[in-house]
Amino acid sequence: MSQPNPLQLVSYLAPNMFGFYEAVGASLSQVLGIETQVVQSQYDPLEDPMMLEDRLDMAFICGLPFARRHRVISSQLQALVAPVMQASRYENRPIYFSDIIVNTQSNLQSFADLAGKTWCYNDPGSNSGYNLVRQRLIQGGYPSHFFRQVMQSGSHQRSIRWVIEGQADCSAIDSTVLEQELRDFPEFSPYLRVIESLGSCPMPPVVAAQRLGSSLINALRSALCEPDAELQAAMTRSHIQKYVPVQCEDYEELAIMYDAAVEAGYEAIA
Repeated sequence: MSQPNPLQLVSYLAPNMFGFYEAVGASLSQVLGIETQVVQSQYDPLEDPMMLEDRLDMAFICGLPFARRHRVISSQLQALVAPVMQASRYENRPIYFSDIIVNTQSNLQSFADLAGKTWCYNDPGSNSGYNLVRQRLIQGGYPSHFFRQVMQSGSHQRSIRWVIEGQADCSAIDSTVLEQELRDFPEFSPYLRVIESLGSCPMPPVVAAQRLGSSLINALRSALCEPDAELQAAMTRSHIQKYVPVQCEDYEELAIMYDAAVEAGYEAIA
């Protein structure tokens, strides 16, 4: 199978898994005979020129911006697969949670304790970092100005460090990102406590441009669901059990949640 130009794989997810995404690209090159290029985007996916100009071929993307983009142009991207993590909390399903973290030196024990505290988040388009917290406020009957101060960190990894360093009291972190960060930096563990987990939600998908055609798309899906030995080893190192097929419709619930929050007057958490 040939591709005239390198297959463009873009990651919009936390960079602490970028090495694994490079392994995915290398595996696809080996198995399908396609040159690949893997890049870490510095853009919000809904503002990325590569996304807007339909220049990316595959992407590792949060389910919420994917669902919102799919609503606008349903013919652009197709959901291929999503990972199933090894830990028992994921119940052998392609799901994840949003873990609300605080510093262990604080006396914060519950979500209600966060009233009037400083909250940091990665970006407002994030499902785990923002959307689920907004839904938690609505469900709990809390106002949008529940927190005393709100700060955008730019990444889950920076949010974790801000909580450890005391720059913020709390944050909501993608559970898989938090687990990987604690594997990479086990010295962080004594400083962090999870007081509540939100979700579950469908795991961020791997998506492909529909213009690649059904033959290549099916080959990409098969290569991920039936990994070669090198990719399987990389998955094991990253605590990924397997990839399973997913559909665009699996992520519609996230867009519905987003719309409901905006309609309820919670577009921004003040």
